[in-house]
Amino acid sequence: MINNDYDLEERLVKLAESIIDLAKILPKNSVNERLIPQAVAASGSSGANYCEACEAESKKDFRHKIGIVKKELRETQHWMRLLARANDDKADECRKIWKETHELLLIFSKILKSSKNKNEN
Repeated sequence: MINNDYDLEERLVKLAESIIDLAKILPKNSVNERLIPQAVAASGSSGANYCEACEAESKKDFRHKIGIVKKELRETQHWMRLLARANDDKADECRKIWKETHELLLIFSKILKSSKNKNEN
């Protein structure tokens, strides 16, 4: 069996898929109609920007794209917290997704920090 814990592209896809799956079972109401599209978009964007980072044309381009991945993951966390609040019965699922998002954010923060030259700020 292959361990996908270190396959960041796969983890980002699984994150977005888990939010899509959650979105399908959440009730249709005015609050969720605003929160769900934001969560789906932010999580999907984090994966898309990681794919772009993997094809970066320079170290500067790579760092820029990883920075966007981090921003989108932070945004995903924000929307998942609000979805948990708006959907008490699904709060545990939202928190599980939030936790995975947090772990990925820590990984990408380390990648960004490690990609800087020692003489850079």
